[in-house]
Amino acid sequence: MNIDLTPENLLIQLGYPVNDATLEQMKRIIANTEGFDKFAKHILTLNDEVKRYAGIVALSNSKDYLKIKCDSTDPEEIQAFREIVQRWSEKYKVALEKVEGKETYYILGHR
Repeated sequence: MNIDLTPENLLIQLGYPVNDATLEQMKRIIANTEGFDKFAKHILTLNDEVKRYAGIVALSNSKDYLKIKCDSTDPEEIQAFREIVQRWSEKYKVALEKVEGKETYYILGHR
């Protein structure tokens, strides 16, 4: 299956409604994320993988980046989540920024 990764399709695939606010936010995120097109198609796979551990790829409320976050309190799930995120980051050469004190990472761009 080949999905055209327009801002609208990304929003839909990540579970967001498509409206003016979310569409503008996604466009800002794409513009702000260096090399976004180099790894964009792999974001959906990452989202599917982290869901198994109470994780999600989401729009950030505070920065113009996508974030990867885990809401689990189970140490084994958190560890599995971290390993998936780390492998994904290394495989697709994606720079991440860890949020202090949370199981959240901002997707900064291609490195």
